[in-house]
Amino acid sequence: MDIKQYMEQLGQRARAASRAMARADSATRNRALLLIADAIVRDAALLRAANQRDLDAALAAGLAPALVDRLTLSDAAIATMVEGLRQIVALPDPVGEISGLKFRPSGIQVGQMRVPLGVIGIIYEARPNVTVDAAGLCIKSGNATILRGGSEAIHCNRALAAIVKEGLLAAGLPADAVQVVDTTDRAAVGALITMPQYVDVIVPRGGKGLIARLMEEATVPMIKHLDGICHVYIDAQADIEKAVAIAHNAKCQRYSPCNTMETLLVARAIAPRVLPALAKLYAASQVELRADPESHAILAGYPHLVAATEEDWGTEYLAAILSIKVVADIDEAMDHISTWSSKHTDAIVTENYSDAMRFLREVDSASVMVNASTRFADGFEYGLGAEIGISNDKLHARGPVGLEGLTSMKYVVFGHGEVRG
Repeated sequence: MDIKQYMEQLGQRARAASRAMARADSATRNRALLLIADAIVRDAALLRAANQRDLDAALAAGLAPALVDRLTLSDAAIATMVEGLRQIVALPDPVGEISGLKFRPSGIQVGQMRVPLGVIGIIYEARPNVTVDAAGLCIKSGNATILRGGSEAIHCNRALAAIVKEGLLAAGLPADAVQVVDTTDRAAVGALITMPQYVDVIVPRGGKGLIARLMEEATVPMIKHLDGICHVYIDAQADIEKAVAIAHNAKCQRYSPCNTMETLLVARAIAPRVLPALAKLYAASQVELRADPESHAILAGYPHLVAATEEDWGTEYLAAILSIKVVADIDEAMDHISTWSSKHTDAIVTENYSDAMRFLREVDSASVMVNASTRFADGFEYGLGAEIGISNDKLHARGPVGLEGLTSMKYVVFGHGEVRG
């Protein structure tokens, strides 16, 4: 069987399963999620062993440290997967919710019902936890899904797929509601993104190269973001203790996620006081600072200091590298963000209410924060249980995509025999 034929079979089975998922009641879908969570706890040792096989192969292949970090399924990551599933169970079920019912002069009553999207194709690199997060959200929202994980996580994804299938069947749901593509052939991606007859939406979670390719080739609509060029702006009226803690955490808590700060903007009035304090913390983590002339002068003597270039402002490093720029005020900061931000997540640190509200209103990003680390831009942290991805598009879904982002609205009409004259 060739790849195209194999993928079409997955699509046909997913489409059939999507109808069963849409009519399944909330209790059944929740039961499947709890059974999957329990099985992950039960099989944690098997999952770690499968993940170790993937890690060994990744290290032998010289995979980049950021990708190895994403690939690693630690005890904490397993616990987070389980907690994410249980949080999803606790969330209200959006499917079937009717809102906005209004009587029209004709006598009919018109409203909108929230319904599943249908079949969701998810393409991701490394991150085996996405297999569970995505499956959980799709099951809860009444969708079927086809998951195409990266070849570097194939062993772990196969083990997780078996667990998910077991939970679905035990709850009385079709096993085909969640299918993991069981081939590492790149042609599978090309087939998945060009099957609009079977797949309703594609969610890519991966590097810039993957998403750029999908933007060129896909004939199925996508929920996506291309880059995570996130900014923290430290305002002239910031609390220095807060600013230091936030700017350090936003960069150093983890380097590989898309919500990690890549550029630090500092108001000129406060830069001589806040930058040296931050530099000490960055030095301890061996963060390379790519500084504009003003911040370079303030940080003279810092061991990992280089001059920033124009290219740095538009680079997502995913590494221990940070761009720094001194700006005159909030207006210059927002101008810089408008020019260089990928519209993912941007934050301001300030005690000035007016500046905070201006930043919230005027910065055109999916997540905009006041006095908080950009690392909070995450479905789990936002109370979504888990996220299927992050969107910096403006249509349908924006920011972390949870349950509601995996549904759409259709109009429903209740009549009493009315006919139109």
